[in-house]
Amino acid sequence: MRTTLADLGHDVQSANESAPHASDAELLALALAEQRILITEDKDFGELAFVRRLRHPCIIRFTDMPVAENVAAMRRLLDDYAGEMHEGQMIVVTRSRVRVRHGAAEQA
Repeated sequence: MRTTLADLGHDVQSANESAPHASDAELLALALAEQRILITEDKDFGELAFVRRLRHPCIIRFTDMPVAENVAAMRRLLDDYAGEMHEGQMIVVTRSRVRVRHGAAEQA
């Protein structure tokens, strides 16, 4: 997916390359500080954002799909949900749906 996003002109940074030993909370803070969207398959970011109520960038979580489907889903997401990708949002993408969840601070 990194290559696809870069090919589309997006500034992409991999946590494996830039911060390989960072905790999830540190990655969340780094993405927020750098105003980046965090893309993951890890459900722990949802807990950090909504249970621990950590301030967070837009988080996009893909679930239970192979890489090729993730890439196709990301292309659709960029076309259909670009306006939803801002600080405090969590977007969960499955094969059958896209769910946009607003940050805890926005719900209060």
